[in-house]
Amino acid sequence: MQPPDIFDRTARRARRDRAVADYAAHDFLRSAMLEGIADRLDAVKRDFADVLDVGCFDGGFVPPPGTRVARLDAGFGFARAAGGVQGDEDRLPFADASFDLVVAAGTLDSVSDLPGALTLIRRTLRPDGLFLGAFVGGTSLSTLRAVLRDAEGDRPVARLHPQIDLRSAGDLLVRAGLTLPVADVETLTVRYGSFGRLLDDLRGMAAGNVLASRHALRRDVLARAAAAFAARAAPDGRTAERFDIVFLTGWSPSPDQPKPAKRGSASTSLAAALRPPGA
Repeated sequence: MQPPDIFDRTARRARRDRAVADYAAHDFLRSAMLEGIADRLDAVKRDFADVLDVGCFDGGFVPPPGTRVARLDAGFGFARAAGGVQGDEDRLPFADASFDLVVAAGTLDSVSDLPGALTLIRRTLRPDGLFLGAFVGGTSLSTLRAVLRDAEGDRPVARLHPQIDLRSAGDLLVRAGLTLPVADVETLTVRYGSFGRLLDDLRGMAAGNVLASRHALRRDVLARAAAAFAARAAPDGRTAERFDIVFLTGWSPSPDQPKPAKRGSASTSLAAALRPPGA
């Protein structure tokens, strides 16, 4: 039986289409993700032929020179602008072993079946193919969560997406069958002059609430949240918000990959390794 969707697929597509026109004014988070992915890709000394950009937004990811790139986005507007196809990350329309590099920046945190999406990504990779991903997770938007909780009092409702922490991210890579998994996090702090500007950025980057169960935000709650946000401001009138960018690296299994040493195969004991020189 297919589990119910955590996120509303129709609303997710609509929010992405709404963000197309002004996305360039709000793309700082994905730009940071793409920069981190580029750094990690630069450290890989191998050639790639076929690349898949999953959740491509406006096509800002620049593939390695000489590669063929396919792009996919849940929103029709972004897919069309990037010359890609429309589709969901957990329903990839690509054949197995089609790519030797898959990049997914900025969308995996709002995929209903994330384990399934990562498994499909692994299946689209050729043996020893590389997956590089990035998404907002950890303790992101801690200020927004706090002011909304305070504004709603004793009966808060879910308004922000659940966040995936670093350990869970690594576990998801293993569960998907990716090898040599690495998950790490970089924190970006953005200082806002108003609560409205933060909300504008979230809408502009298509990061608004698309939970399957959503509740309208009343004006009185919004006003209290804005006041609480302003009350947290530094002397210069700006309030800090936190964004944790979780980066994922994993490889499609291949017989040629290095294997961890068997337990008990070490020729030197830990005690000897830790012993001071000359002892």
